[in-house]
Amino acid sequence: MGTSVQANALSESAPAILDLEELLATRLLVQGNSGSGKSYLLRRLLEQSAPWVQQCVIDPEGDFVTLAEKFGHIVVDAQRSELELTRIARRVRQYRVSAVVNLEDLDTEQQMRAAAAFLGGLFDAERDYWYPLLVVVDEAQLFAPANAGDVADEARKVSLGAMTNLMCRGRKRGLAGVIATQRLAKLAKNVAAEASNFLMGRTFLDIDMMRAADLLGMERRQAEMFRELERGHFIALGPALARRPTPIKIGTVETSARSSSPKLTPLPATPIDAEDMIFKDSTLETLKRPQRVAPVTLAKPTQEILEEVVRQKLEQSSNDATLFPIIDQADYEAKLDQIMQEIVSEKDASYRSIAVLYQDFLVRCRIHRLPGAPLDLPRFRRKLALSQAAIDKKTAATREWQLALTLSESLSDDLQGVFLSVAQAAVLGLPCPSDLSLARLYGTHSLSRTRRLLAYFEERGLMVIRTDFNGKRIAVFPDLGKETSPGDPNASDDALTETADQSAT
Repeated sequence: MGTSVQANALSESAPAILDLEELLATRLLVQGNSGSGKSYLLRRLLEQSAPWVQQCVIDPEGDFVTLAEKFGHIVVDAQRSELELTRIARRVRQYRVSAVVNLEDLDTEQQMRAAAAFLGGLFDAERDYWYPLLVVVDEAQLFAPANAGDVADEARKVSLGAMTNLMCRGRKRGLAGVIATQRLAKLAKNVAAEASNFLMGRTFLDIDMMRAADLLGMERRQAEMFRELERGHFIALGPALARRPTPIKIGTVETSARSSSPKLTPLPATPIDAEDMIFKDSTLETLKRPQRVAPVTLAKPTQEILEEVVRQKLEQSSNDATLFPIIDQADYEAKLDQIMQEIVSEKDASYRSIAVLYQDFLVRCRIHRLPGAPLDLPRFRRKLALSQAAIDKKTAATREWQLALTLSESLSDDLQGVFLSVAQAAVLGLPCPSDLSLARLYGTHSLSRTRRLLAYFEERGLMVIRTDFNGKRIAVFPDLGKETSPGDPNASDDALTETADQSAT
């Protein structure tokens, strides 16, 4: 189905067609200095595509809330906790409602945290809700800055991570990023590089003009043309727009922003007693002086609260006699392993979220009176992956297993358990794990997602998957010089239990 959004092509004075379905697969980057018409362009795109696709707007200035009355968008006031914003985002995907996230009443750091929480909720939604969603981010340089600024490094990292997920990994989850920025030089390169469609507006700085020309495949001597573009005029390029750089003019819009460009207005006649009016002391005006409202501080994530509480308790009791017995490092590690084994051995533990497992871990540490500060979340994820592999001490000391551990560190925390399970089978010469067993380790019911994980490991050069003449799967690890024995990828629960018994023996 070909859906389109129209503007006016300058060269032929004919409608310029934007292929909406192609845009959903290829993403869009809009650049132009302040006053070039970026927000007007985004409003035109949102209005024209509203009947055809669900939309979500990250709005730092509150300009797009006017879409609600005309097109039915819900307005999400961002003065909420991060957890609440994440929940709202998931419901937005679940019920397929278009939304505008209004960030105007927050300072820059709070805007970054709120946007990251909402984008994270969109990204982490259940697979059943991966419907096409157009995610428009205005002033994207605020949320994906190229360099560290005055905000906290943690806020910058979470915001940049959310924007990177949107542009790099969002397509498979139905998320189509449309980002607009005043300056390409201020936008993180790995975020900008994922866009395949470009609309470049009026730009004055040399560095931004050169980057715009490079993205459009134009010669650098042609970059001067960006200085001459009028307001609302852009150069378009991309599979959803045009196969070669094409000048376009944005058409009319049905709604308007709450803010507008400054207009010259004649000054009122100066009264004769102007000085008396300005400098007089009025008690009444003093009483009615508006008070500045302090910005709402967003609630911290549960993990941070737990870690802070534990840290404060440890600091308060540092001078007191400890309630926990002092044990050596070996006993400490043994107790940690015992706690992790208790967690992974519970029924359906793989299908519980990492946050729930981590809270369970903290409680068990107190029950076992484990002294010292507990593992932080990244170290807990690593320990969980190793516990799921359940490798014996003799094998753990081998060179091959140590090399497998090193290779696993290049993967994200949620993938390490799956990789180490296959590596363990190779080191021990066991059958390659089935799709069902790997799905349980990954915490999913989708077998196809498991097969995509193995394909991802192949793309990274970590393993090679081949099939024997009986249709059984073999995983080869070139770096280890090991491979699994043939295993049935479609093995049932009974076959999995038999394989686990052989491994324990």
